[in-house]
Amino acid sequence: MEPRAAINVTSGGADWAVTADGSVHVAMAAAKLGIRLVHVSSDAVFSGIGKTHYDETCAPDPITPYGAAKAAAETAVRLLCPDAAVVRTSLIIGDGGSDHERIVHELAAGTREGALFTDGIRCPVHVTDLAAALWELSASGAVGTAHLAGPDAVSRYALGVLVARRDGLDPALLPAGRRVDSPLPGALDVRLDSRATQQQQLATRLRGVREFLHRR
Repeated sequence: MEPRAAINVTSGGADWAVTADGSVHVAMAAAKLGIRLVHVSSDAVFSGIGKTHYDETCAPDPITPYGAAKAAAETAVRLLCPDAAVVRTSLIIGDGGSDHERIVHELAAGTREGALFTDGIRCPVHVTDLAAALWELSASGAVGTAHLAGPDAVSRYALGVLVARRDGLDPALLPAGRRVDSPLPGALDVRLDSRATQQQQLATRLRGVREFLHRR
């Protein structure tokens, strides 16, 4: 049986050959086969400069190599597959298996250096909600840009505290810091507004981080 749709969730971080060029190859293959493409992008395409809330109509203005690669991939997908859905998402959280959760455990255990930023705001989404929404979009005729992020905007430190409390760790063990005081590049406050996608295209409900990171 020939495939009817492809969901491109791959990313090589700031590696242009994977994140940008790789997405071009996927889009070219989807166009050649004439199949539905759902391309997953990131809130990293936004700078957080001059505004904090971004809906589906906002154009990318990346300030990091990763964001630039993701923005280039979005453009390529739209050109090669005009009927594709380009989906931007935020921090993806699971039930203990995500990178963000692993970092919290390592920081609390003292096996990792660094800090969780109090000034880096994002809208985390649960991996099962994201997967269900992507599957739903792949089966629909939705075209253009969609946002799939949770409704709660939290700092990375606040996210870490929620993870620690759920997992029985002492939040006091988590070091806090500010991105503006660090040499690390990246946007500060970037909040994906997913209301239009949620209301117009989805039956899947995107839960807020305060709901799905409850105590076990």
